[in-house]
Amino acid sequence: MCLNVKSKDICQFFTERLKKTDMAHWGYMTKNGPSTWGKDFPIANGERQSPIDIVTSAAEYDSDVQGSSPLSTNYTPESEVKLVNNGHSIMCQITKKGVLTGGPLGKDEYRLEQFHLHWGAEDGRGSEHTVDGKMYASELHLVHWNATKYSSFADAVQKPDGLAVLGIFITPGVACNQFKVISDNCGKLKTSGAEMTVETTLDPTLLLPSNTSDYWTYLGSLTTPPLFESVTWIVFKEPVEYSKEQLSALRNLVDSDDNPMQDNNRPPAPLKQRKVKKTFT
Repeated sequence: MCLNVKSKDICQFFTERLKKTDMAHWGYMTKNGPSTWGKDFPIANGERQSPIDIVTSAAEYDSDVQGSSPLSTNYTPESEVKLVNNGHSIMCQITKKGVLTGGPLGKDEYRLEQFHLHWGAEDGRGSEHTVDGKMYASELHLVHWNATKYSSFADAVQKPDGLAVLGIFITPGVACNQFKVISDNCGKLKTSGAEMTVETTLDPTLLLPSNTSDYWTYLGSLTTPPLFESVTWIVFKEPVEYSKEQLSALRNLVDSDDNPMQDNNRPPAPLKQRKVKKTFT
């Protein structure tokens, strides 16, 4: 998951964070890719890093994951769509109130902040999480922060229960109508730093798979620097289809190293002492 969001408090937060760490430019090339991130961020080798390989035979069915209420989303459609190429992904900043509750999140209310994607140079790779070693062409991340306990995203991002991210696997197929506002405008966002506001509506609910009851969940981290171990991950079992044209539009973007924005995914990290739970048998 990528966190170069555009709201003022978050930009200020990360600017100060980068000054403190004197961080070198990170990316996905050999010289600055995931294998090098531990130099500036020792937490890269921490106990709850993400993504992971989900081993289906080891995932534990737990009826208590749903808690007192099932996972539920209540998203207000965006009346205008704010998009940015942040050099590592294409991201949509959320301006309307969107809420994620229930399931492994308990009674806390998590507010939708932004969504972005990771993808490969070809259809056989690109997702960050894998399932029994299988990669998908892309993975969509809907990033939420705990609004019950914290006052802002910047306040929540370092807390162990600060964030919740919905992970959605993408596979080639028919076009996703709700994603067209992003894919159709990739040509105008080709270079790193490009941003635009599209006067149209977008309902984040329509980016989700039809089955949101079956998922894996575990405690993890951001998948990009600064790699904070603050995320409750919820990875849906059912993938969503994007057309080949939509996936090609993503691959034609340019990253902060002036290369094609492709293979912008971190490899799976060791599970270590954690357990992956699932809601289905």
